[in-house]
Amino acid sequence: MVEKFDLTIVFYPIRTPVHIEHVMKASTLSNTERARFNMVEQQIRPWDVSDPLVLEALFQVRRELFTPPAYRALAFSDLEIPLEVQATDTHQTMLAPKLEAKLSQALLLQPDDCVLEIGTGSGYQAALLAHMARQVTSVEIDPRLSAFAQANLQQALVANVSVETGDGSSGWGNTEYDAILVTGSVPSIPDELKYQLRVGGRLVIVVGQAPMMTAYRVTRSNAASFETTPLFDTCIKPLIGPTPSHFRF
Repeated sequence: MVEKFDLTIVFYPIRTPVHIEHVMKASTLSNTERARFNMVEQQIRPWDVSDPLVLEALFQVRRELFTPPAYRALAFSDLEIPLEVQATDTHQTMLAPKLEAKLSQALLLQPDDCVLEIGTGSGYQAALLAHMARQVTSVEIDPRLSAFAQANLQQALVANVSVETGDGSSGWGNTEYDAILVTGSVPSIPDELKYQLRVGGRLVIVVGQAPMMTAYRVTRSNAASFETTPLFDTCIKPLIGPTPSHFRF
C-alpha cells in the first residue's frame, strides 16, 4: 500500500527586520500609527526605498509634529504641504514623504556621519537624517522657518540637529561634511558645496528648471575629483538664494 502525501510548499518573501516588526504590530496600531504605516508601505516602499535605516527613521520620527497645525490631517499624504507659520504663508512646502525618503536614502548615510542640510523648512527632513547620522547642521534662509523648525525638533526630542539662519546656497562655513543635502532645486551644482565634502562624501541635489529636474549624487573621489551620478527625475521648488545660470557639472 502506497501512502499519498499532500506536499504544499509555501514561499515567504524576504523582508528586513524593521518591516516584519511593524507588519506584526499593524493590526493593533492607533489611527495615527496606521496612517504612518500606510505612508511607508503604500507610498515609500513602492518608490524603491528599501534601506532599513531610512525605513526605521520614517517609523520613529513623528512627521505630524513637524506639520503646520492647519494641515496636520494631511501629514501622511502623498503631497507637498504648505509651510504656514502662525497663519502666515512662507511660500515654502514640506516635500512629499516619498521624496524625503528617497533623498535620505540617496545620501548613503552611516551612523558616524556629519551632515549639512541646506533648506531646513519644517525640520522633518533634518530629523530623519539625524536619526541615521551623528550630527546634522541645517541652514534655513527664512528666520520664521528657522524658529519653526527649532521648535518642532525640540518637541520631537531631536537633540543632534543644529539649525542656523542664513543663505547656504553657496556653502556654509569652512567645515567639511560626510554628506550634504539640498532640499530645493538649483540651476547648477555649486562648486562651493562640492568642496565642502570630505573625500568619500556625498552631495545629493536636484538640478534643473520646472518641469524637468533630476536628482544627482556627487561623490568626492579625492581632493580635486568628483563623480556625478544621476539618480531620478523629480520637480521641487527652487532653493531661495541661487541665481539662475547655465547648467554645469
